[in-house]
Amino acid sequence: MHTLVVVPTYNEAQNIPELASQLFALGLPGLHLLVVDDNSPDGTAEIADELNQAYPGRVHVLRRPAKGGLGPAYVAGFREALRLGAERVLQMDADLSHPTEAVPRLLDALDRCDVAIGSRYIPGGGVDQEWGLSRKAMSRGGDLYVRAVLGLPVHDTKSGFKAFRREVLERLDLDSLQSKGFIFQAEVLYRCRAMGYRLQEVPFIFYDRRAGRSKLNMAIITEALWRSILLRWSKGPPRPPK
Repeated sequence: MHTLVVVPTYNEAQNIPELASQLFALGLPGLHLLVVDDNSPDGTAEIADELNQAYPGRVHVLRRPAKGGLGPAYVAGFREALRLGAERVLQMDADLSHPTEAVPRLLDALDRCDVAIGSRYIPGGGVDQEWGLSRKAMSRGGDLYVRAVLGLPVHDTKSGFKAFRREVLERLDLDSLQSKGFIFQAEVLYRCRAMGYRLQEVPFIFYDRRAGRSKLNMAIITEALWRSILLRWSKGPPRPPK
């Protein structure tokens, strides 16, 4: 297996077939899809299993017992990606907000870096035109806060659209990743940078989900505020696992 796309899901039955169709239409050799489902009541996992009829052996489903947060879902997905032997691991959302046409650019960037980050906030990137000023201000303000606290030289710290070389996930201490919400994305980048890995942002245009409901809530925002400080000051910069 050359490349595995890890997609966490909760009630994404309306989106996962279209995402799979778009990904496999790219024609990338050795591309597989891993759906990490948190026991979705809408049957997302069952629908993902059925996709193997159209894409034999290329769709994998990891079923988790209950909804446990974005971070733990990605950790489980990363472990499974390593077990399956993926050489490159790409993470993205199930809701079609991350354009599949940008996937090859992220993977190509791994020839020059260790972690490629899909970015809305560098030249060439952007967000859906329907975003209002308040939403844009909240998003950018969150990035400025996280960048300042963690000292990250990354414009889009919340991006869930990333690609990793296998060795990064092998050396990353997955047990140490404690964030549940979107601050998980910054935590991973913070630890990768502290280990000396090269980060590179790749522009993309972010689109609002077409179906389903956003998982963002006040608890996730609050976690981002205190977890950033905890990461920076509680134990100092993380060290590579032995």
